[in-house]
Amino acid sequence: MNEVINAIHNRRSIRRFTDKPVTDSVINELITAGCYAPSGHNAQPWHFIVVRSDKIKEKIMAVHNNMQMLKTAPAAIIVCADINLAPDRWCDDCGGVMQNILLAAYSLGLGSVYSGIHHNLERAEKIAEILNLPDNIKPFAGIPIGYPDEEKAVPERMSRDKIHYDIW
Repeated sequence: MNEVINAIHNRRSIRRFTDKPVTDSVINELITAGCYAPSGHNAQPWHFIVVRSDKIKEKIMAVHNNMQMLKTAPAAIIVCADINLAPDRWCDDCGGVMQNILLAAYSLGLGSVYSGIHHNLERAEKIAEILNLPDNIKPFAGIPIGYPDEEKAVPERMSRDKIHYDIW
C-alpha cells in the first residue's frame, strides 16, 4: 500500500501520550507539512501557536472539555487564521492544514487528535484571550501531539451506499 494511503487509512485519534518529549525540529516538520496545504487564492492565512507550557495547557483544558488529553500531551499546535487574509475561506484553508499535520504526525510515529475550537464562539474567544491573539487572528483547532500511549484498531469506514454517480 502507498505510504500516503496507508497513513490516511491507519491514522487514529490518540488521546493518551507517553512523557517522551516532542522536539522543536519535529514540531517544525509538522508545521511545515501543514503549510503545504492548499489555500484558496493562495491566501495562506494560517498561523501556529506551539503550546508546551503546563500552565497554558491547564487554562485551555479549563475552557475546552474536549482537550483534556493535554494532560499527557507534551505539546500542542493551535492552528489559527488571519481572517483578514481570507474572510470567507479561512476555515477551509485551516482544515487542510489540520489534515496535513495529522497525517505527518502519524508518518513520524506520533499520536495526535483533532480538537475543534472555532465552531464554539465563546470557547474560541476564551482561547484567543489565553493565547493573547490579536483581534484579526482566530483559533481554528488544536492538535495535542505526543508519542502514543495507546493503540487503536482500524475500523471499516468505507460504505459503498454513500457513493453516487452523476446524480443521487
